[in-house]
Amino acid sequence: MDLEKRFILALDQGTTSSRAILFDSGQRIVSVAQRDFAQHYPREGWVEHDPMEIYSTQAGMMAEAVTKSGIDPRKIAAIGVTNQRETAIVWERATGRPVYPAIVWQCRRTAAICDRLKAEGAGEMIRKKTGLLIDAYFSATKIRWILDEVPGAQQRAERGELLFGTVDSWLIWKLTGGAAHVTDPTNASRTMLYNIHTLDWDQELLDLLSIPRAMLPEVRSSSEIYGYTDLCGVRVPIAGIAGDQQAALFGQCCFERGEAKNTYGTGCFLLMNMGETPCESRNGLITTVAVSRGGRIQYALEGSVFVGGAVVQWLRDELRLISDSAEIGPLARTVEDTGGVYLVPAFTGLGAPHWDMYARGCVMGLTRGTTRAHLARAAEESIAYQVAELVGAMERDTGTALKTLNADGGASRDGFLMQFQADILGRPVRRPAILETTALGAALLAGLAVGVWDSTEQIRRGRGQGALFSPEMPPQQRERLLAGWSRAVGHSRGWAGPQA
Repeated sequence: MDLEKRFILALDQGTTSSRAILFDSGQRIVSVAQRDFAQHYPREGWVEHDPMEIYSTQAGMMAEAVTKSGIDPRKIAAIGVTNQRETAIVWERATGRPVYPAIVWQCRRTAAICDRLKAEGAGEMIRKKTGLLIDAYFSATKIRWILDEVPGAQQRAERGELLFGTVDSWLIWKLTGGAAHVTDPTNASRTMLYNIHTLDWDQELLDLLSIPRAMLPEVRSSSEIYGYTDLCGVRVPIAGIAGDQQAALFGQCCFERGEAKNTYGTGCFLLMNMGETPCESRNGLITTVAVSRGGRIQYALEGSVFVGGAVVQWLRDELRLISDSAEIGPLARTVEDTGGVYLVPAFTGLGAPHWDMYARGCVMGLTRGTTRAHLARAAEESIAYQVAELVGAMERDTGTALKTLNADGGASRDGFLMQFQADILGRPVRRPAILETTALGAALLAGLAVGVWDSTEQIRRGRGQGALFSPEMPPQQRERLLAGWSRAVGHSRGWAGPQA
């Protein structure tokens, strides 16, 4: 390892923004560049992105982060990539031109395909092979939809003219000039096409959905050199890949079995490291790959909340109750409680442990005395309630009570939310000194591949201290509030279903 090359650049391509963060070998942030990009909602329940805008914003932020830092790009040892998962992109091999907008993980347009797979009895086979439940959340049915709806796409895919990738594959293909069409097991395991036991694309699943294997990227480990890109005139290796939630698990130093984290982002994602043996969930969670490194695979149990911090964006952008997301916590604190109001943000269905594609958002308990502050508090509390459901399901699956919940992500900056989370869980919530654990995880994986760090033990020793939120709510109040939440969720279930 060149001792001069002590910096790692992480590309953090998220659902609403593209970011690049430069870290030094002490795991400290040197510079950050971020740009939001457009969200497209062509129909109810549909969510799309422009793949070219994803790439252009990410490439722009990559250069901007380096320029802002003043660091000589020759001192950057490697680039790590972390990404919004499940989002599906199909593009032309010859031109790099997408054949359709990216279908985002939140999009529910493929619910009918999922219903057909369930009716055909494919659910148990898919769960055993992939660790996943059949849901429009995952990539496979999005690929099928594109091949069905874009004229000639199926035939072109069968001729090898079209490529599929999650956002990591798309970015790396573009950044390497088409030299590398790759992904890693953390992303492959989110497609509903990857067998987490054989660690390969599963032909039975491909045949089930008539998806040509030639479309799919090569699956490599999460920490190795995949190819090179031009960074401000310097040839730099891309050496780390992980889906955003697995990257955050790694960035939180959850390297061992039983260690868990929750990321508060657009959605909320609770992951527990299960070691080298996958654990089957009986409580609505999914089994996924946590990381692949050095010839070893670790698995995780995961629970997903589709709408976490996005509920705050909804209050800001659609209802105009606040002008800035940072206002939500202080506004929520101006009232002692929600006045009996519950907001269930099932805008695109409910994830774990319910897995209801047809659930829709609802607000219960409104009175003439309800104010914007009550709605703001109900929105904040809805995030914590959903995470509490995930924790309960994970504890039932593992038979082990979480001692402390590790929190990260943008919404974890909100002290009100973190305190209410601790209260409604009845256990401490720990927030790390560096909240950018998703980007940090990608940087750590890339740095390990090129020798910036020698081991996970060295990484853990270099971690700073964060903040601890301890529960203060009486148990009877906690039980009453959770019961009210459960009633509200019941009203949201199945609202947009075939029987509606």
